Amino acid sequence: MPVQTKILSGVYADSMTLMALSTKVNKLPGVQKAMIGMGTAMNKAVISDVGLMSSEVEAASIGDMIYAVECETEEICAETLAKIDELRTASVTDQDQKNSYRSLDKAVEDSDSSLVVISVPGEYAASEACKALEKDKNVMIFSDNVTVEDELSLKQFAHEKGLLVMGPDCGTAIINNVGLCFANAVNEGSVGVVAASGTGAQEFSVQVDALGGGISQLIGVGGRDLSEDIGGIMMIDGLNMLAQDDQTKVIVLISKPPAEAVANKVLEVAKGIDKPVVVCFIGDESAESNANLHFTNNTLEAAKKAVQSAGLSVNTDTKNYDFDYEGINSSFAANQKFIRGVFCGGTICDEVFYVLKNASNNVAGNIVSNVAKNAKDQLPIGATSHDNALIDMGSDEFTSGRPHPMIDPTDRNARLIKEAQDPETAILLLDFVLGYGSNEDPVGAAAESIKQAYADAKKDSRSLQIVAYVLGTNRDPQGKKNQIDQLKSLGVHVIDSVVDMGSVALKMLHK
Repeated sequence: MPVQTKILSGVYADSMTLMALSTKVNKLPGVQKAMIGMGTAMNKAVISDVGLMSSEVEAASIGDMIYAVECETEEICAETLAKIDELRTASVTDQDQKNSYRSLDKAVEDSDSSLVVISVPGEYAASEACKALEKDKNVMIFSDNVTVEDELSLKQFAHEKGLLVMGPDCGTAIINNVGLCFANAVNEGSVGVVAASGTGAQEFSVQVDALGGGISQLIGVGGRDLSEDIGGIMMIDGLNMLAQDDQTKVIVLISKPPAEAVANKVLEVAKGIDKPVVVCFIGDESAESNANLHFTNNTLEAAKKAVQSAGLSVNTDTKNYDFDYEGINSSFAANQKFIRGVFCGGTICDEVFYVLKNASNNVAGNIVSNVAKNAKDQLPIGATSHDNALIDMGSDEFTSGRPHPMIDPTDRNARLIKEAQDPETAILLLDFVLGYGSNEDPVGAAAESIKQAYADAKKDSRSLQIVAYVLGTNRDPQGKKNQIDQLKSLGVHVIDSVVDMGSVALKMLHK
């Protein structure tokens, strides 16, 4: 099919805007593939990988915007390139009505905000973040592909100035009751959070909300903050800030298991704080609660402990679901032995992985994932799933130059169909993440793929059980109840927490 490209010199838009634009263009009639992005080396590599490279694209500089489309005819290609201009111009017009600026200097000059959100390709992000810090602004870096060296330099600079650098690759924050990037509409309250995990922070916040508690501040610090390279600089600074915040009565730390030396440094600071501190290092069962520190290994238990520590009563009983476990189990063929998960959220994938891993004596085969730390548990990129496979579709290898599946679930939908077609798959696990920045109808965007998964299984005379979790609240733009109702109408089993995804799947698989 014909491919056409167009280069716009001296025109810039942030990566979130261009990803959203690419999503719209890919849905136009006659369009097979479309990519819109700045002329960075990474974007050009992705364009080449999907077969849209041209001499124009090869010659583009990082200051150029690239349109690349493959369509059914040359005429449709030309029409699509023109349509992209219309859509982009309309988007810019809408943004201009909301005081959009074309430079950081002008935005800072016209605003008294103390926080700058950076959402540009990683090649530009460190420079823009440094400019903001020099102007005494806190920074949230949504961008990924920022080097470790730049992250360390920025965080050291921010620490010296008493400022925050959230990120890079920071997907979630709630500052002064305002949700930033991928955040949910939750109650304001007395629980303060410092998180090195985006969807982990989201899951924690919505569980606190469901338990009747609320969030005072949620500070995302980026997934590398607790690495040995960065040393927990922003986790510690955020912890100290919440210790001084009068509204915050309970502090919660959330992360995947950090480097041991860094964890010890963070915990030593936490011990000296005169407030309860709930520590949730996902999957880590090694620590015991003492003094003001309360350890949990999953976000649901962390939410319960935080709300209890804030003085509210909490039902700590395990949730029982009215599913016909015996009937479901007996419906599987002899070779249907495995659980497959296709997730948008990395920490969601992590939490389910640890639930299954801890129950591995009761699971046929291994538990593998692209988020696994141990080599023997890793599912290599591009590999066909085997055994019990859990895939984080939001990891960098799937999102480089492409929209995150929380924005555009096209790749996730294709993968869920593929997993459902495997004759060894018994149970398919899916997450649907609501909130600001996410797809306006995540379940609706996956509905046809779910129907096809069921239809393929029926055609092969196989049972297929799909278990889903909707992360969000009814106050989110998408509405949690609306999303759950759609899933149930499709025949999907819906559960109430990430942790329950793993435990329910195990009960379905074993009498």
